[in-house]
Amino acid sequence: MKTIKTNLLNSKESKKGGILNFNLSKSIFLGIALTFLSHNEAKAQLVATGQIRERTEAKGGQGTLLTNGAKGVLFTSQRTRLNIGFTGYRYKVYASLQDVRVWGEDASSINRTTTEANNGLLFHEAWGEIFLNDTISKIQNLSIKAGRQEISYDDQKVLGSSDWLQQGRNHDAIILKFANKGWIADIGAAFNQNYTAGKEPSSGTIYNALPATTTYTAGTNGIQHEYKSFQYLYLGRKFFFGDLSFLFFKDDFSKFTGTAAAPTFIQGVNSRTTTGFFYNIMPTRKLNLIGSAYYQGGHDKLGTDISAKLASITATYQVNRKLFVGPGVDFLSGNDGTTAASQNNRFDPLYGTPHKFWGSMDYFYAASPFGNQGLLNYFFKTKYNASDKLTLLVDVHGFEAANTLPANKSKYLGTEFDLTAKYNFTKLINIEGGYSLMNATNTMASAAVKNIANPKLTGQWAYIMVKISPNFLAVKKM
Repeated sequence: MKTIKTNLLNSKESKKGGILNFNLSKSIFLGIALTFLSHNEAKAQLVATGQIRERTEAKGGQGTLLTNGAKGVLFTSQRTRLNIGFTGYRYKVYASLQDVRVWGEDASSINRTTTEANNGLLFHEAWGEIFLNDTISKIQNLSIKAGRQEISYDDQKVLGSSDWLQQGRNHDAIILKFANKGWIADIGAAFNQNYTAGKEPSSGTIYNALPATTTYTAGTNGIQHEYKSFQYLYLGRKFFFGDLSFLFFKDDFSKFTGTAAAPTFIQGVNSRTTTGFFYNIMPTRKLNLIGSAYYQGGHDKLGTDISAKLASITATYQVNRKLFVGPGVDFLSGNDGTTAASQNNRFDPLYGTPHKFWGSMDYFYAASPFGNQGLLNYFFKTKYNASDKLTLLVDVHGFEAANTLPANKSKYLGTEFDLTAKYNFTKLINIEGGYSLMNATNTMASAAVKNIANPKLTGQWAYIMVKISPNFLAVKKM
């Protein structure tokens, strides 16, 4: 109050009671508002967060086998994000500005008169959501969400944010979202078109689905061609025993002449459909079962008929308060390597998160292709919560080809061991490290799979990652 009195006495208008009362009221109002925002963050309309994620990796056969005599690589990559969100009356907006780069790929002193060759700055997300139901509606949520966004459902096996990748994954899409009494129903669509600065999109609907840079693509297993469009329906229901969901997803690829590596895109699309179910249930208090089954039909990007399947189940048993263990198996169909097929039987796990399921070393369904023979992945996972801050994980994978390979080759591809430690230094600072070992077979290196001549059959990979996720509007309580 002393400060307020001093300011009032020094004011030329101090003798005017009305203005005095106004200034005093304004000061009190601002004080109350700041106090309210400080102690009621959950109710604040504005959200401002960030992320700095730095990961140092030592690769000696990660993703694919090295040849004998080849040396590994050591590098550090960094993801920087600034996230701003605001919720108003019947709407919400959100933007996530992201920069991804490898340390040292840009000069330490950049000539600003030229374009930075390795510019990794872009919007990872930028969307708006309009709520169609008002405050008196009995429906929990009915909204339209449009713009660049992550699309993620269930365990992220076929649709996920792929957050392990520093760049992540996003889609430019529109989604009608419904939620009420345990039910979830989403209808989404996307339509891509080329655009040249200063010009409208080219006539017709021809889409150049092979971007100038194909280092990171939307699909899996080096699909390269971006989709022209997609449409999907997702239905989910929460029950007392767990969750069940249904997905129908259709993605369309531009037709082309020439080869897939050097295509000339033309009018029309080849459409692929993926239909299936997901479940996450607890038959007993200590046993959790997660699984899915999908069928893929239609046509692939080359126009070939597709008939492919995915089936998966993972069991997790809680031994005690700290220890969780369990086996699992994934089957993804592939093509028979001994006969010529008129259709494609290789299942493509769409736009999911391969790193989460098929080994930390990303040999399968990640950026590096591994043939068309499909995959049988049987595994055993262990999770130990050593403390409230430290979690240890040990995974063992056995990989086999799902279909017969040419030349009577063994179907066994290799064994992978993944060790991971996660430590929460604080709620906003996380440290993670891991080591993985791949003991591959000659089949893995063969032309039918990885096609590596004179291979080094043992691959190793290690990393350490630090993530800082500040909340810029958080006010420390005294």
